[in-house]
Amino acid sequence: MTLDVDIAHRQGAFSLETRFSSVGRLTALFGPSGSGKTSLINIIAGLARPERGRIVVDGRVLVDTERKIFVPRHRRRVGLVFQDARLFPHMSVLGNLRYGRFFTPQSQRYASEEAVVELLGIGHLLGRRPSGLSGGERQRVAIGRALLASPQLLLMDEPLASLDEARKAEILPYIERLRDEMRIPIVYVSHSVAEVARLASEVVVLSAGRVAAHGPAAAIMQRLDLLPVEERGEGGSVIEAIVSRHDDTFDMTVLASGAGNIRVPRLDAPPGAPVRLRIRARDVIIATERPLGLSALNILPGRIASINAGEGGSMEVRIDCNGTAILSRITRQSLEMLGLSPGREVFGVIKTISFDRANMATGLRGEVDA
Repeated sequence: MTLDVDIAHRQGAFSLETRFSSVGRLTALFGPSGSGKTSLINIIAGLARPERGRIVVDGRVLVDTERKIFVPRHRRRVGLVFQDARLFPHMSVLGNLRYGRFFTPQSQRYASEEAVVELLGIGHLLGRRPSGLSGGERQRVAIGRALLASPQLLLMDEPLASLDEARKAEILPYIERLRDEMRIPIVYVSHSVAEVARLASEVVVLSAGRVAAHGPAAAIMQRLDLLPVEERGEGGSVIEAIVSRHDDTFDMTVLASGAGNIRVPRLDAPPGAPVRLRIRARDVIIATERPLGLSALNILPGRIASINAGEGGSMEVRIDCNGTAILSRITRQSLEMLGLSPGREVFGVIKTISFDRANMATGLRGEVDA
């Protein structure tokens, strides 16, 4: 799937000018509040008409102001999931789901009710009303309703923003399954580094209505300067690995990655399964000699590729571990004390316990560039 966007639009004092092309299975629109993410989603969905521009999904032109093309919302084959589920309170879950396909001609339907219900794990909810559902359950039903319209593109506007951490943890695996099994291209709006690093294949960073950066998730997550101030502590490296084996004695899983073997808390995944890891820069310690007598189990040899100044006296050190980049954030005092400079051989040290479930995800093998 290719998504080409080139639009300009003014809404009051806010000006939106964005241009990018994406071929990812899940493209994240990322940036702080007020950066233009929701405005852009509304334009792609057909809820707003841009002053100028062109939007093309897989060769199908949705908007071309020069040629006076504007496909109306109901003909775009675009599914939309909002921050709040927006379910019909007088309908059962089953009624809400079936409403999703009401406006789609039978000849264009590809999503079966049974497959969507199984994918989202909502079979036991079909007879309930929305008032009897948890926040996570309501969002799963909202996603199901959008899928049963058999969309060619799915837009998700901060679908987890109104949920607490427990409900987010509940629904994230279903979004991963949707991304990997349904094969529907997704544009996902978020300002959360954890969500973007876990889900996205490509990231478009918006700032004040402009595209500040665009590229693979692994490359963007290492650009701490691109992240919202409140999220920079969550930035770092995104790398791919596969399950090598499980350590039953210590309840751990050993992952094989380009940077070397990495031990993490046990994963419920078979050997050979792809895993995506987010390694926060703040969790990486640098040693100039291989450490001894240390509780941290992950010690990755590498060479310093670059050093850049961060915020508040911090330094961002990029370590090349056999072709895989690991980012570390340390103090300037530590940098000078250790005599670190580009080209020096070092060891990146990462505690196993830093790999909680929010920092690991399955799927997207082959789509992350370190």
